[in-house]
Amino acid sequence: MQSSEDRFLDGRVIAHQPLTGFRSGTDAVLLAAAVPATEDEDLLELGSGAGIASLCLAARVPGCRIYGLELVPELVDLARANARANRMEARVRFEHADALRLPKAWRRGFRHVFCNPPFHQDEGNVSPSAERAQALQDGGRLREWLATALKRVVAGGTLSVIVRADRLGEILAMLPLRGTAIFPLWPRAGEAAKRAIVQTRKNSRAAPMLLGGLVLHRENGCYTEEAEAVLRHAGSLALASPHR
Repeated sequence: MQSSEDRFLDGRVIAHQPLTGFRSGTDAVLLAAAVPATEDEDLLELGSGAGIASLCLAARVPGCRIYGLELVPELVDLARANARANRMEARVRFEHADALRLPKAWRRGFRHVFCNPPFHQDEGNVSPSAERAQALQDGGRLREWLATALKRVVAGGTLSVIVRADRLGEILAMLPLRGTAIFPLWPRAGEAAKRAIVQTRKNSRAAPMLLGGLVLHRENGCYTEEAEAVLRHAGSLALASPHR
């Protein structure tokens, strides 16, 4: 598999990604910044790809243990190599598994589960790359992704997902409203959000929350100071507060 070397968190994470097919970018870094992990907790990423989100989260929270499950064997190999290259292989492990048909060994509870599920509806505009289409097109299975992920969260733990903002209505219908928070990602001030991070705390009785979100770019196209703090300096988002 041909790959390119990419830098995340201002070089704190250096990882190879496939030259073709699905490639992680800001979505993976923002998702990692939303997970309220603390030291000595076990976390699960479903659909880990080349491992970017898991490695960025491990860079922010040095004491946590992360397990990433990925369907494509070549991506598992690449993610493992990335973990070794960043000296994180002792606490960030990647395994070959179908996120929707988890082997028995992975049907256990985790404090936090996170994923960037396929969230584009099949509208006749499918990528010619089979791997990219698999990563992006939900095939009507988004409900299965969310149900499978939530099932693996222990009571009091969280599920964090990054999704297309125009699918929030159906996604919220798939999750319990109590304990759920929405964090919009605004391209620029005054523009409609294109992405949102949705986080559910399992068995919480807290009222649903719409948070202030994050404006990513200034008018000149540069990142805002708040976005820089997350994307380059390994800062966390408001969702990452363990006491939210």
